[in-house]
Amino acid sequence: MEERKNLVAGGNLLQAHTWKGLLEACGIHVELRGEALLGGIGELPTDMHNVELWVAESQYMLAKAQLSALDVVSPQWQCVQCHELNDGNFELCWQCSSERSESHN
Repeated sequence: MEERKNLVAGGNLLQAHTWKGLLEACGIHVELRGEALLGGIGELPTDMHNVELWVAESQYMLAKAQLSALDVVSPQWQCVQCHELNDGNFELCWQCSSERSESHN
């Protein structure tokens, strides 16, 4: 069995599952570790709260490149309803929950 390498570690389970799905869609097998330990937050030491994505060593550089390609900076947009500025990765206004549309830019 091929050696595996830790690609990324963090506490955001939703982001970890999103990255896992995107990498698997590119043909990269991903192992998610630490998911079951998140239920112990507050009971376990903080260094055990991480969710980790592990990939085969031979696919490590490809997986790293795929994740780097996701770091696209989106421009801020202004909500038409409340005029609040929102980060580009938000689809709803954080202030009033109005949906983003092309007219919001």
